[in-house]
Amino acid sequence: MGYDVTRFQGDVDEDLICPICSGVLEEPVQAPNCEHAFCNACITQWFSHQQTCPVDQSVVTPAHLRPVPRIMQNMLSKLQIACDNAVFGCSAVVRLDNLVFHLRDCEHNPKQPVTCEQGCGLEMPKDELPNHSCINHLRSVVQQQQTRIAELEKTSAEHKPQLAAHKHQLAEQKRDIYLLKASICAIRSVNPNLNYPEETIEFNETLEWVNSLQPARVTRWGKMISTPDAVLQAVIKRSLVESGCPASIVNQLIKNAHERSWPQGLATLEARQMNRRFYENYVAKRIPGKQAVVVMACENQHMGDDMVQVPGLVMIFANGVEEI
Repeated sequence: MGYDVTRFQGDVDEDLICPICSGVLEEPVQAPNCEHAFCNACITQWFSHQQTCPVDQSVVTPAHLRPVPRIMQNMLSKLQIACDNAVFGCSAVVRLDNLVFHLRDCEHNPKQPVTCEQGCGLEMPKDELPNHSCINHLRSVVQQQQTRIAELEKTSAEHKPQLAAHKHQLAEQKRDIYLLKASICAIRSVNPNLNYPEETIEFNETLEWVNSLQPARVTRWGKMISTPDAVLQAVIKRSLVESGCPASIVNQLIKNAHERSWPQGLATLEARQMNRRFYENYVAKRIPGKQAVVVMACENQHMGDDMVQVPGLVMIFANGVEEI
């Protein structure tokens, strides 16, 4: 369809008007014999009903169409047209051949990509921003990740030879969910009047618990007990519960106290020896009264997926844990 004639300054030569839509030619093409010109979209739609020239009814097919002469292209290029976004406040009038470039950067363009500055950082068309909800967006991402986890778990059960690779993907997906919930909680602190999903409240309780613990420094990493027995795990679990650890993550934390549940960077003695230089970068919290610390994913996003497990790691030591 052609451009609305009323958008142009001054009179427009009748040779530049499409005889089908009565607008100024847009992407014009020409019938070679009769030399009538049309908008490409208009004549394409016309051909779906009949293959004749709309003006003189001579036979014309799509294969006959040719670009309009250069002089006509030049005449069109020089026309002065109002911006598409005039109704949104843009007062610019530009040459037709510059319209595309102007629209790309026009500040009044309702479809101009903008970035949400309320917390989630999502890029979206400008006109969608007023109705955008960071919480709804992040929640949808969490749901997508959870669906992906279910698919991976199903695939792992069906293809046991690839189980190790799928476990790694599952760990990454669960970590992503945990960090997304952390983002939701951060947005909540800035926008306390918004509504939040139930799981976000649970995650916020986890953050409050982590913040209540004392920061710790490990002075003897070599004293780490990577395969604690059931009795020692029970003692640590009791301390976690007494410290206020949310019930929803206690069992997972205790499970993560054993090296069989540790991420790739800690999973073997060789890996631990290679990565020991990175241990000082952990943000660790003391488990009250014990030679043990928790390294939570929400506080260790800087460490990478191969060094942190979701929701966190419990590291137990024979000795060498100090509160900071």
